[in-house]
Amino acid sequence: MTSAMIRIQSKRLMLILFAVALISLGVGVTAWKLTAGRQVEAIDAPLAGAKIGGPFRLIDQDGKVLSSESLKGRYRLMYFGYTYCPDICPTDVQKMSQGLRAFEAQDSKRAATVQPIMVTIDPERDTPAVMKQFVRAFHPRLIGLTGSPAQVKAALSTFAIYARRAGPPAATDYLMDHSAIMYLMGPDGEPITFFARDATPDQIAADLAKYVR
Repeated sequence: MTSAMIRIQSKRLMLILFAVALISLGVGVTAWKLTAGRQVEAIDAPLAGAKIGGPFRLIDQDGKVLSSESLKGRYRLMYFGYTYCPDICPTDVQKMSQGLRAFEAQDSKRAATVQPIMVTIDPERDTPAVMKQFVRAFHPRLIGLTGSPAQVKAALSTFAIYARRAGPPAATDYLMDHSAIMYLMGPDGEPITFFARDATPDQIAADLAKYVR
């Protein structure tokens, strides 16, 4: 083999090594960008890492058992209230439904992964039949969850929800003191963000567009 041929082969080897280095660098940069993007999303989520949410087992408006495992893979837009609430709860559920409808109009594919849920804080009066009548007035996909007092109490504790019956213990026409908050939970049940009472449907839709992937 002549010296000229050796030099040509050496140049080819150098070019090949250089191309491999560029490809490796490109893969590394892409992976860094993807990882950095996930980190930014995690940091940006207001409730990232919060100890809110977890396993639960309740009854839906059709009388069927629904657990946290049943919802795996879906985002959950969750509100905690009661059907006998004279003003706050219906208003909040209406805003939740309007926000989801606005997101559905923007991106129906992503919106389909969001499951709206109302969990009662008043299981003694909110039977499945009562929940069914209530949720059908707001959104066709809205699920109403109730259960035994023990089941509901456990769920409320899991989601850091305050709820207490107001008025005389023997009264049947009573009100409930409770947290007025709405959560967006991720596909694995992780907390993402929350909506306070002054959140508008547009703000709810905007946050859904921001966090639902």
